[in-house]
Parts: sequence; structure tokens; C-alpha cells
Amino acid sequence: MIAVSGFSENTSNFPSLFSITTSIIIITVKFKNPSKTTLCSLANKILIQYIDYFFKVSCSGGLMNDSQSSVSSSSSSSYDSAIGPPQPNVVGSHSSSQGISPMVSRHWRDVFWLLIFTVHLIVVGFALAVFGLNRFKHLDRLKIDKYTMGFLENKDGLTEDYWPLYALAGGVGAVLGWTWLLLLGSRANQIMKFSVHLLTTYLAVISVLCFWLEQFFWGVAFAIGAVLQFLYVISVIDRLPFTMLVLQRAVKMVWNLPEVRRVAGVFMLVMLLWLALWSFGVAGVVALGIGDSGRWWLLVVFSVSLFWTGAVLCNVVHVVVSGMVFLVLIHGGRDSLTMPPKPVMNSLQYAVTTSFGSICYGSLFTAAIRTLRWEIRGLRSKIGSNECLLCCVDFLFHLVEFLVRWFNKYAYVQIAVYGKSFNHSAKDAWELFQSTGVEALIAYDCSGAVLFMSTVLGGLISGTCAAIWTKMKHPERIVMVGSTAMLLGMILVGLAMVVVESAVTSIYICYAEDPSLINRWDAAFFAQLSEKLHQRLQHRSARAREVVVSRRIDDRIQDAVLA
Repeated sequence: MIAVSGFSENTSNFPSLFSITTSIIIITVKFKNPSKTTLCSLANKILIQYIDYFFKVSCSGGLMNDSQSSVSSSSSSSYDSAIGPPQPNVVGSHSSSQGISPMVSRHWRDVFWLLIFTVHLIVVGFALAVFGLNRFKHLDRLKIDKYTMGFLENKDGLTEDYWPLYALAGGVGAVLGWTWLLLLGSRANQIMKFSVHLLTTYLAVISVLCFWLEQFFWGVAFAIGAVLQFLYVISVIDRLPFTMLVLQRAVKMVWNLPEVRRVAGVFMLVMLLWLALWSFGVAGVVALGIGDSGRWWLLVVFSVSLFWTGAVLCNVVHVVVSGMVFLVLIHGGRDSLTMPPKPVMNSLQYAVTTSFGSICYGSLFTAAIRTLRWEIRGLRSKIGSNECLLCCVDFLFHLVEFLVRWFNKYAYVQIAVYGKSFNHSAKDAWELFQSTGVEALIAYDCSGAVLFMSTVLGGLISGTCAAIWTKMKHPERIVMVGSTAMLLGMILVGLAMVVVESAVTSIYICYAEDPSLINRWDAAFFAQLSEKLHQRLQHRSARAREVVVSRRIDDRIQDAVLA
């Protein structure tokens, strides 16, 4: 058997990284034909450890002390390197260490990202106003065409020709979002099931329409999306009953807190105000008649800006709802005598002041990493015995799992309750889940993906409505308006969906911190969570034993061949 000296899963110092690299070189030199599985596993771990090392240096300004990083470990979902799972009886063991207390001192966190976001809003807002006004009612109102005559195709087009198309998409998205909030208590479960099964068909139909309109790039893009959506649903079909159970309880919690739904409705109005300016400027860009490459580059820049702004507003709601749900679970109900006064307003005040920088920082990366993680998990579960493909996917899997440690949606609960910085919150939340075994439940749960599917479906409906009207008035701009209108609709619907997602994250944090809180709130749900956690830990233990036995057999065969 090949032994790697100096290797440590939790290492965070450079000498240990050097020892890992040295070990794999020794193995390669000593044995002419080492096991492919062994080499792939070691190579993956080397890369992840180096990334972890440099990330910690960049985040903390230097190496972490051993006492700070002793709790850190590779994700427990990476069961192929584990000997056994965490024990179920350790759930809640951290409740005494952190002390679930919302009364903490608040300091400004991640101020750099707060400044970056503020400057970004000012710059983008000014650019949108300039592009919109330049073609509003009169051509070249601001006399800027003379500066672009050499590289732009300045055609006759006005901002008001395209602005109503985006207004339609915004209206449809807002109606869908508010309808979701109104039907949250009675039809939420049916809507989510409907979204999961309809999204694949909807993507396929749009793909066919794009091919019919001779938009081959978008036809292929939507076709790939339909295939990926279908494969993902097939790969997690057995998880949907548990996912729906968690979502039902989250909906139950939120429905009994009307104030958090009102907060989501207010933020949808705030988002509509920003979208009025955004669509005004984007309509001016479309009317400007820039050549295809230049026009698309401008739209991509403004779309990324809109995505970040929308994610920030969604996560502000996330923090507000998480803080409220956490308080309700701690105090045993919203009408408890121990409940602090004006909890929603206090959470909102923290979210838009001291914690706003952390929200801006996390909003840049969290959504993209989560989406990538869902896809890689679905692909990883369907790979057979292809060692090369498995090695590549394993590397991506470990890389994403590492990133999730620093960027995850559960950080917003820690931000809401403890007022920590974003990376600190994400790391503490993930280590809490790993040390208690609750990460096994989170990895099995698909509630975030289901809510995301509902959000995408809402965006597609908004984009389709705008595209149909564009086809009638300006057929040459149908893809451009339709795609940007889809993003607009997704953000509005996402502001409604985040209410339930926040409740889900708070429930998991409370279950890991102190399971008795969930037991007091809903004993039947607590029993179901505990039973599923026990099943998942048993499953991981069995998979870990299979991997260990397989590697031992490979090593023995290798030793026999060398002998």
C-alpha cells in the first residue's frame, strides 16, 4: 500500500503543501505504473490545498494560526476520502460555543465592497441616463453621436420605441412575483412542482422557436439548457419528496410572518424603480443602432450590473427574513414575551447599514457557485467507471466544494444574527454543518434548485411576452430585447422566491445549532429531519467503506505486479 507521508486534510501551511507535492513525486519516481485513481486523488488534493492556502493568505493578509484553522476540514460530502461519517448525536454540539444570542455588537463589515457597489451604482446610473436621454423623443439630444460616428452605426431610432417593451416585461415579472407572495400559503407547493416539470418543456419550445426564427445560436443555447435541466431533474428525482417536505415547512413559517412578505413586496417596488432607469438606458442602447458586437458588449455590461444589483436586493431580503425566522425559532413564536421589539425593522436596519458591505460582496459570487455546484453534483452521480472523466469531475467537485466553504447562502443567516463579515460567516456556517453532520442533509436537499427553476420560469415568461411584442414592432431586435427582458423578469420573481429560501436556510442553521428549537416548533418535522439525517450518514459511511476497500485492492494489485 502506498503511504503518503506528511499529508494532512486540514493543513493550511506552506510546508505541508510542499510535503504533499514531494510525496506524489516520490510515488511517481518509485513506481513506474502507480494507480491512476491514487495519482488523480493526490493531484486533486494538491491543487485544492494550494488554492486554499493562497485564498487564506489573500483573505486574512497572512497565514491563519493553527488555532483558527483547526476546525477547518474538507467538505464531508467528499466521502471518497473519508473513513466514516460524523455521528448523528453531535448535532447541536455547537450551540453552546456560539451561544444563540441575537444581542451582539454590530460593526461595519466589508466596507470596501460597499464602496465598490456604491460607485458602481453611480457610474452605471449616469451611463444609463446618458444613453436613454440621448435618443429620447429626439435623435442625438445630447450631441454625442459626433464622438461615435467613426465606430458606431448611428441609425434612426428612439428610446421610446423600445422602453414600453421592457415595461411589459417588468409588469409581467412584478405580477408573477406578487402572485407568488399572495398564493404562498395555499398554492406554493403546487406552483413549485409545476415549475420543475414545466421548465424543461418551456426551454425546448423556445429552442424550437429560435431555430424557426433562424436564431441558431440561441436555439442551441436553449436546447442545451433544456437537456441540462432534464438531466438534472432525472438525477435528483428521488430527492424531490424530501425537498418538498422542507419547502412546505418553510412556507408554513413564512406564511405566519406577514411582515416579511411585506418587506419582499416593498423591495420589489424598489427594484422596479431601478428597473425603470435601467430599461430606459438599455432602450437607448438598442435604439442607438450600434453594430452587433458593440451593442451586445454594452448590453452584457449593463446586464451584469443588473444581476449584481438584483442579487444585492434579494440578499438584503434574505438577511431580513433570516433574522426574523431565527428570532421566531429561538423565542418560540412571534408573539413570545421575550421577543425583542420591532425585530423586522432592526434586521432591515442592520442589513442596509453595517452588514450591507458583506451582502454586496457575497452577491457577486454566491449565485454562480451554487448553480455550478448543482450541475456538478448531478453529473457526478451519473458517471460510471470512466477514470479520466471521473478524475476531471472530481477535481471540479472538490474545487466547488472548497468555494462553497467561503461563498454560501447560509452566510446570510450568520450575518443577520451575529453581524460577521461575509467570508467569516460562510466559513463558520459550513464548518458548523460539517462538524454536526447536517451538511449531509443540505447536500441531499434540492430546495434552492427548485426555487431557482421557478425563478427561471418566471423570467422566461416575462421575456417571452416582451419578445412577442418586439416581433410585431421591431423583428430585428427580438433576441436582444427578449434576452434582457428575461433577466429583468427573473430578478423580480427572485425577490419573491428568496422569502422561502431564507426560511429554509434559517431552519438548517437552527437545526445544526440546537435541534430542540426545531423540535419545539414542529415535532413531526424534527423527527423526519432526524430520520433522513441518519439515513444520509449511513449512506455516506457505506460509500466511504466501498472507496477505501477499492483503493486497498488497487494497491495490493499494484504491489503484486511490482513484486
